[in-house]
Amino acid sequence: MEITAEQKNTRQSARKVRLVANEVRKLPLEQALRQLAVMERRATLVVTKVLRQALANAWHNHNLPIDQLDLKNILVTEGTTYKRWRAVSRGRAHTILKRTSHIKVVLAAKTDAKPVAKKQQTEVKVATIAKESDKTSKANKPTKVDVKAKSGMTAPFKSVAKDQVKAQKHTAQQKVVKKAS
Repeated sequence: MEITAEQKNTRQSARKVRLVANEVRKLPLEQALRQLAVMERRATLVVTKVLRQALANAWHNHNLPIDQLDLKNILVTEGTTYKRWRAVSRGRAHTILKRTSHIKVVLAAKTDAKPVAKKQQTEVKVATIAKESDKTSKANKPTKVDVKAKSGMTAPFKSVAKDQVKAQKHTAQQKVVKKAS
């Protein structure tokens, strides 16, 4: 079984992305991810994203964990080239070629790979609450309330982070006031 992920029209030349792809092509999957994390090239970000996307496809579509997968191939092909020009002296123009590339990662399941049963997803309980106080509404039609959202399990992370930043700023301001006095 082959699992693929592809990113098209990446604004990097195929030659530069191939340098990174060739380094990790023959490595095992976990080692390839570690190697990409260490390399200091812009193309590593794109290759890492596509590789993680392929891993997510394997897990969500076929229930295959990372230890049952092999990196079969990484293909980097040339995409379209945007042609621009730059004005130079004597009324002439020099061409600028903005190259793009397509990246395709192919993962293969090991021969003895068996799909892992996903954890049973908990169903969201829906409670109905009748509005008794408003008898003029449409035949006392009950409204649905999401119990999961009510319990706070899906609290937004941004508000928590903002509160932490505010607390840090507040303590920093208190330290400055203590030093000044």
